[in-house]
Amino acid sequence: MKILIADTFDPSLPGRLKKFGEVTEDTSQVADCDVVLIRSKTKCTKEYIDGAPKLRLIIRGGVGLDNVDREYAKQKGIEVRNTPEASSVAVAELAFALMIAVPNRLIESHNGMAAGKWEKKQIKRTELMGKTLGLIGVGRIGTALANRARAFGMHVIGFDRYVKYSDMVELKSMDDVLGESDYLSLHTPLNSETENMINKETIGRMKDGAVIINTGRGKCVNAEDMVDALKSGKVGAYATDVWPSDPPPPDYPLLKAPNVLMTPHTGASTKENLLRIGDQVVEILENFQAK
Repeated sequence: MKILIADTFDPSLPGRLKKFGEVTEDTSQVADCDVVLIRSKTKCTKEYIDGAPKLRLIIRGGVGLDNVDREYAKQKGIEVRNTPEASSVAVAELAFALMIAVPNRLIESHNGMAAGKWEKKQIKRTELMGKTLGLIGVGRIGTALANRARAFGMHVIGFDRYVKYSDMVELKSMDDVLGESDYLSLHTPLNSETENMINKETIGRMKDGAVIINTGRGKCVNAEDMVDALKSGKVGAYATDVWPSDPPPPDYPLLKAPNVLMTPHTGASTKENLLRIGDQVVEILENFQAK
């Protein structure tokens, strides 16, 4: 078995995988590989799969699979797996960090101090306690975020058409979640149902000044509509770790919009998470080899 590590994983992973066969990080060798390991950067499109005629298994280190043409892989008899359990804590912690940073105005405070300013009177903070957090998507990451938010005294509601019960989140309709949330956090995959789901119409159903956090997928938010909402004050702030591409194009509207807090898709990039992803990759390969 020949395994290609196409994207960045924990440095220990190549050594851990040697028991399964030859391991390479040279992406030009994809045509000779039986297994390819990817994260967000590599796109396993039809063309990519056609360029790897020996491929039998694609492992995506992370939650979503929207960078894999799963239907075409299935036609080719290629198994597609991911590591959804590994990333929950890492992404939830970043989402919560963004949610804390906005009302505490940490970026403005730091930048002011770094510029030699003492803006104690100008910096006005608000608290998370007593506020309502709405989740769009109540899976592993959404639930992990809910656990942290409840510890801060927040009321947590959520919408997920595929979840019927949660002991951590009060499940409601999409309309209710939009209308009641002080903070709205997005945790959905990218598909035909979720692309541009946060747009002028859905934003219009939200509270004035609500804060939106996105650690799901960048294309779930209509960038132009979000910019308009930020400029008008309809949305108080937009905090995001996800983009339409990594990196986003230089002219992407949200890069220059007001009241935006940005991180470069680091949600799953903790040391601990990369080790957990490695554990799941090893388990997947052990099961695959045993077939």
